[in-house]
Amino acid sequence: MSIEERILASSILIVDDTADNVDLLTMMLEASGYTNLKGVTDSREVNELCKRHSYDLILLDIRMPHLNGFQVMEQLRDSGSMDYLPILVLTAQNDIETRTRALELGAKDFVTKPFDRTEIQLRIHNILEVRQLYEEKQQHNRLLQSIVDERTQELQQKNDELQSSRHNIIQCLGRAGEYRDNETGMHVIRMASYARLLADALGKDKAFVKDIWSAATMHDIGKIGIPDHVLLKPGKFEPDEWKIMQRHTLIGAEILGEASSDIMRMARSVVLTHHERWDGTGYPNGLKGEEIPIEGRIVAVCDVFDALTSDRPYKKAWSVQEAVDYLNDNSGTAFDPELVFNFMQILPMIHEVMEAFPDRQAEPGMEA
Repeated sequence: MSIEERILASSILIVDDTADNVDLLTMMLEASGYTNLKGVTDSREVNELCKRHSYDLILLDIRMPHLNGFQVMEQLRDSGSMDYLPILVLTAQNDIETRTRALELGAKDFVTKPFDRTEIQLRIHNILEVRQLYEEKQQHNRLLQSIVDERTQELQQKNDELQSSRHNIIQCLGRAGEYRDNETGMHVIRMASYARLLADALGKDKAFVKDIWSAATMHDIGKIGIPDHVLLKPGKFEPDEWKIMQRHTLIGAEILGEASSDIMRMARSVVLTHHERWDGTGYPNGLKGEEIPIEGRIVAVCDVFDALTSDRPYKKAWSVQEAVDYLNDNSGTAFDPELVFNFMQILPMIHEVMEAFPDRQAEPGMEA
């Protein structure tokens, strides 16, 4: 449909308390080819009509009973009906105050009575042409917004897929490192789940809780670089062996490098700091108290608890109560006391994780 056809099909509301004026304008516009006309003589009907119908133009008288033209425009403005609703004021009042107030209230043009037929037709045509161009722009903007929303949704989906893949890769790497001294790899699953529960209990935001769940699985990735005769030794480490074992934090940090993503930065922080102690006697840097990043403090508690309650080449699993006693006894020295307290509050959920992910016995032939 051409713009001229759209102009002639525009919806026009004629408001004048004199029925003859409404009829005159209606006949004049119909003779010019306009097909969608509505006339009312009671100005109180205008606001409701505009709520139910989208008009392209209102021809509005000023001096009317009940509600004058100014009050009608105020109603339309206050009700939100005047989203670029062109109003052409038709009145016998020609003073500057009337013109100024009409324009301030949203009128787009002003014609005094008695009006010239050719002039008013041209003014109506011009206003409707601007209206149609405005509608075209609005439709174009809506189309662009729709395209932007669609592309944004696609990008968000791709980003979510990338984040999910990154988390999966990190967890797989963490489990791969764990398989060197724990054939089932269940330790990293359990302690990462503990870390997520503890972070949530501390009131951390959803992003942090999700990231620490993955980052915690990488805590011992540096064990890949520890020789088997040290890593798998069933007995107590000699001093030189213990120094070699401690290097797994630095090796892990080197493996992860200086990453740009939040999850990888957290993973590197966990790797470096989960063996630091609250009293400053940990390794590798002897950090103390809140100098230790919160993710390192969280993983320290969860890692030790799961290590104590798991079988290792050098020891049998402790009972949950023995491990709980150990955490409490070392609260304020090895561990952040606030974290120990919160860990105790989530023990029922910790039990659920332990039952869901037990260490499995190695299958025949796996030792080879």
